Amino acid sequence: MSSAPGTPATVALDAAGVPFTPHTYAHADTASSFGEEAAALLGLDEGQVFKTLVVQADDALVVAVVPVSGTLDLKKLAAAVGAKKAAMADPALASRRTGYVVGGISPVGQKARLRTVIDETAELYDTVFVSGGRRGFDIELAPADLARVTGAAFAPVARG
Repeated sequence: MSSAPGTPATVALDAAGVPFTPHTYAHADTASSFGEEAAALLGLDEGQVFKTLVVQADDALVVAVVPVSGTLDLKKLAAAVGAKKAAMADPALASRRTGYVVGGISPVGQKARLRTVIDETAELYDTVFVSGGRRGFDIELAPADLARVTGAAFAPVARG
């Protein structure tokens, strides 16, 4: 279906019959803001490029997908998933549970399927960009397809 690099994300999308477009770019080892790097190198609006964050919501891990132009509002995310409080998950735990390295965590094809919330601004675009499962690789797909393949809900969880 695609000529994308084989990552768990692309395998999952192909298996689900979800159309996507792969985009690779030259990731710099010195980059620390991976989503902003992707937007800049792919020539995209930062509102259309989304970062995948793993959050501890009460005693469960949850995935938040928010635009790189903003930040995650932990209180809004907690409310969206019915939790009392939320905090960023330990990066090592996030890597273990998703099967991806930090900076390359994709919302798709995770080792353990986690509850996922996508910021509602994704619905403003025909397509959005998310990590394809490694640094230097994004996938472009329709927000509705991203929600369907991850079992995600849309909610206002970003600010800025």
